[in-house]
Amino acid sequence: MAVIKSILNSFLFWGGWIIIPFIMEIVPAIGSVVLLIRRGIKYKKNRKEIKVYPEISLIIPVYNSADTLYQCIESIDKSSYPDDKIRIFLVNNKGQDNSFDVYAECQKKFPGLHMQWMNSEQGKSRALNLALYNSEGKYIINLDSDGLLEKNALVNMINRFEADTELNCMTGAILTVPEQIRKYKAGLPRLLRNLEFMEYAQAFLAGRSYASELNSVYTLSGAFSAFRKSAVLKSWMYNTDTICEDTHITFQMRYRQDERVEVCEDALFFVDPIESVNKLYTQRQRWQRGSLEVSHLFMKKRMNPLKIFTDVNIRTLMYDHTFAFRRVIRYLALICLVLMKYSFESIVYSTLFIFLLYILIGYCYYFTTIGFLSDFKEIRRYYARQWYVIPMLPLFNFMVFFIRLAGVVNSINTDSAWKTKTFTEEKREFWSVIREEFIVPVRIVEKIKKAVNTD
Repeated sequence: MAVIKSILNSFLFWGGWIIIPFIMEIVPAIGSVVLLIRRGIKYKKNRKEIKVYPEISLIIPVYNSADTLYQCIESIDKSSYPDDKIRIFLVNNKGQDNSFDVYAECQKKFPGLHMQWMNSEQGKSRALNLALYNSEGKYIINLDSDGLLEKNALVNMINRFEADTELNCMTGAILTVPEQIRKYKAGLPRLLRNLEFMEYAQAFLAGRSYASELNSVYTLSGAFSAFRKSAVLKSWMYNTDTICEDTHITFQMRYRQDERVEVCEDALFFVDPIESVNKLYTQRQRWQRGSLEVSHLFMKKRMNPLKIFTDVNIRTLMYDHTFAFRRVIRYLALICLVLMKYSFESIVYSTLFIFLLYILIGYCYYFTTIGFLSDFKEIRRYYARQWYVIPMLPLFNFMVFFIRLAGVVNSINTDSAWKTKTFTEEKREFWSVIREEFIVPVRIVEKIKKAVNTD
């Protein structure tokens, strides 16, 4: 019996703690690096410059965007794509600031750009649909008003479209602005933004590029995505009942129209770094809740666990949105290992081993990403200098997983909404519940005791 118990304990430890994560994460990660290298070589080899630029329509939702709108339009003007082939729709979504005044100023500053202001009082999705109905370009490109286009982003994206006539939808690569990161105080504030920068770079230039090779890109980024107009007009357009309209349109492309969804690695779009931990908390929760909501909408007739290897939605739900929390469970399982009387050395060394493997993955993606940034010397130089951040990425991801877990829990208890509670607000509510449920009754009991003792 003792021997059997020992074997079971060994299987639990080495299977659950080492072997399973190695097979599910480490091996695929190393294999993905090979595919990414092949993808980079293949794309550069087959790259062709277009001779005649087609007309494109840029749709920019505007919501209290006065502080960022000018820079966004300026980046379009500085783009290498011909101004006379660009038409810009700025759709005001119930904004209350002076964004229109900024638009009027841009009309004077950039006379070569064809811009049109539109008002929508019914939310972001309806704003996008309104502009889409009025667009005339061969390609429809969505941009967030608080971001900046890299000079050649539009040219590179349209080149990819024109070279592959069967490709109808793409997402660009989203990065945070290094100049904005440098403005933060050295130490923890800047480190947090550099971690976010590295996460974005590896997620888009490595993660989504790998997903493109497998035709399994989960969502087109709402910040910078593009469609062939003939394809997007066949869809149901942007859904007005979800907070993740970008994920919903992606699922439409994939499931209703059987479209291939890809990332254009050399079409860069820059956004400001996260302002605070509270902003990170609400952002990642919103993403998690929105993706679950859309998955549910498209899963009513497709929930078949046997399709985990063939269906992107099912695979992501079961692996990323479920098994991904295995990392959290793994850390919590340390308590179980202690209770099962595993030696302290075994627990420490095995944890260190797993941690080092994650760091190895990070550096594999690090060098792969450097390769994808070969045409962008300044951003490549900045990225390369952040090598010291890689060992801390697993800890950052660990924090993000807890935030996503909170998003899953909150999605059960509350309806999805664009405005979600911050970490500070939820912490305040938590302690309020503790106080009401535990502290107040304790105080009442103490008062009763005092009264009894007095009597």
